[in-house]
Amino acid sequence: MDKVYELIIAGGGPAGITAAVYAARKKLDFLLVTRDIGGQAAWSGDIENYTGYQFVTGPELAGKFEEHARKYKFPIKENEGIIAIEKADGIITVKTEKAIYKASTLLLATGKRSRELNVPGEKELKNRGVAYCATCDGPLFAGKDVAIIGGGNSALDAALQMVKISKQVYLVNNTLELAGDSVMLSKLKEAPNVTVFNSSRVEKITGSSFVTGITIDTKGVKKEISLQGIFVEIGLLPNSEFAGPVKKNINNEILVNNSCETDVPGIFAAGDVTNVPEKQIIIAAGEGAKAALSVFKYLNTHK
Repeated sequence: MDKVYELIIAGGGPAGITAAVYAARKKLDFLLVTRDIGGQAAWSGDIENYTGYQFVTGPELAGKFEEHARKYKFPIKENEGIIAIEKADGIITVKTEKAIYKASTLLLATGKRSRELNVPGEKELKNRGVAYCATCDGPLFAGKDVAIIGGGNSALDAALQMVKISKQVYLVNNTLELAGDSVMLSKLKEAPNVTVFNSSRVEKITGSSFVTGITIDTKGVKKEISLQGIFVEIGLLPNSEFAGPVKKNINNEILVNNSCETDVPGIFAAGDVTNVPEKQIIIAAGEGAKAALSVFKYLNTHK
């Protein structure tokens, strides 16, 4: 007979890892299934708003999350993406790319992924100059000219990382002015090697083997920029396609109540994959803790 866990946690970012720590402390019989450990936190650059750390980098914080979680020695299935979930006869079945797992409850903490530009040249030059994570790939562009596409906090974070590494940074933003944290904006204005193009959009990415430039439209005027790297930072999409049984909003975020419950009994969700406002590491971690406590209460009050 297939093993039935009390809980399966899907996702190893701040929400999933925090939920796992709480589940371990409650002595639940659970499994963590994830593509990676750290999630979006591992992609972040300098973090100055996580309580307890006046300053910490994303990879450092993700490492602390993993170190804390592995202390409890619960089973983890890494490098496994979820394909589908279903509930029948009180049992939830989770199908991944590699296996099938069963549990009485499920916590979805699968986070979000980068939104693509969908312009000519992007797919062809992905990983050949087109990147979606400055923390991961920034060092590859040391001394080179790069463009950051976007105007929010993610774009500002990427730009602040790249001004220390690259020769020249172009920030291409499709709104009238940059948005985001005022401290980050102030730091960016002090950087001598940043050029900002507001009210601009990328029309195409050029290059054969590797990126050699981009064409942008700035207020109706076409401009070609020679560069060697592009970081796309135009927002995120929730990893919720597989979550067919649960209700989502127009943005495909999983709808939850204050107890992190979805509309399907026994299925919970936490973090950036949900409709909870303000996508922040500390908020995701808090939601993960709350979700694990809700799961514990549910298991104690349901057969």
